[in-house]
Amino acid sequence: MHTVIMGCGRVGSMLARQLSDAGHSVAVIDRDAEAFRRLGPEFRGTQVLGMGFDRDTLTKARIAEAHAFAAVSSGDNSNIIAARVAREQFGVEIVVARIYDQKRAAVYERLGIPTVATVPWTADRLLREIIPEGVISEWRDPTGQVAIAAIPYHREWIGRPVHQLERALSVHVASIIRFGEALLPDESSVIQDGDIVYAAVLCTDLVAVPDRAAARPGEESA
Repeated sequence: MHTVIMGCGRVGSMLARQLSDAGHSVAVIDRDAEAFRRLGPEFRGTQVLGMGFDRDTLTKARIAEAHAFAAVSSGDNSNIIAARVAREQFGVEIVVARIYDQKRAAVYERLGIPTVATVPWTADRLLREIIPEGVISEWRDPTGQVAIAAIPYHREWIGRPVHQLERALSVHVASIIRFGEALLPDESSVIQDGDIVYAAVLCTDLVAVPDRAAARPGEESA
């Protein structure tokens, strides 16, 4: 799945890194070459210098192959124009725009273009739109580095100790909702059918964790 992101600020770079780390194809557009430094040396996607609503720039970012487009630059007008170009001229299936002006945001929501505001969980909302089956955090710590999220898991984890799931997914299970009641797991806790598992996850792993959790338990978890 290919995603094009316009804007390599804090939110855009975080989103790009999470998608790239999870193995997705990503192209990031920004008019400032220095902005790409936020992606870090491990980023495996494409960096495209230019304006996000320019057809040539979008073509270089492989917009025609894109499943999703996120316009998250610092300017409402640029984000609106780019989102419309992606949707109306290139037919991108999922288009999300970051819009500061809430009145304008409401208009575009009615036109079918989801919008996000300047809030701490902006990156999570974007992930919710781009990858609906992904993990969405319920809470983030003040640094924005650790989140509490409900973790989907393969049915073969049922009947296995919680600590095995923690080790396999590199998470820390904070609580479990069982039959409508919350409980704090301990070393003897076992996952039961119907359990909703909430875990502390590094925000950089919010996209990768579902892929690991959806897999059958490995031999090391047996």
